[in-house]
Amino acid sequence: MGRGAVSIADFADAVVDGLGNPLRFILSSGNRNDICLAKTLLEPFDLRGKLILADKGYDSDKFVRWIEKRGGMVVIPSRVIAKHPRTIDRLIYNERHLAENLFLKLKNHRRFATRYEKRAASFLAVTLLAAALLWLS
Repeated sequence: MGRGAVSIADFADAVVDGLGNPLRFILSSGNRNDICLAKTLLEPFDLRGKLILADKGYDSDKFVRWIEKRGGMVVIPSRVIAKHPRTIDRLIYNERHLAENLFLKLKNHRRFATRYEKRAASFLAVTLLAAALLWLS
């Protein structure tokens, strides 16, 4: 795709608070691994004493150490191939559904769900507008 264009495989990655409210969005291409933008997403936040919940796609020793060095507590299940699997509290991990529900709510907005926008900046603007409407509701 050309510079700034949106393909069908482009995704919005998000950080949500404990209530499922969106705090930050970044667009990523569909062919990139989730872990690539994880630090960029979390960089502006103070992680001290915070629980960081994510799926197995974010299981990286380097990323986990980065979170722990910043004072955060990791609740990320280990991949099957992990040499030293971490134990996690499943009750806390189940709260990750709040982040998944955010995207379900965003998809109630037609322009987000169907991705009419041709440019990445326009798609990000639609995403932020839909998120603002969620905050207001």
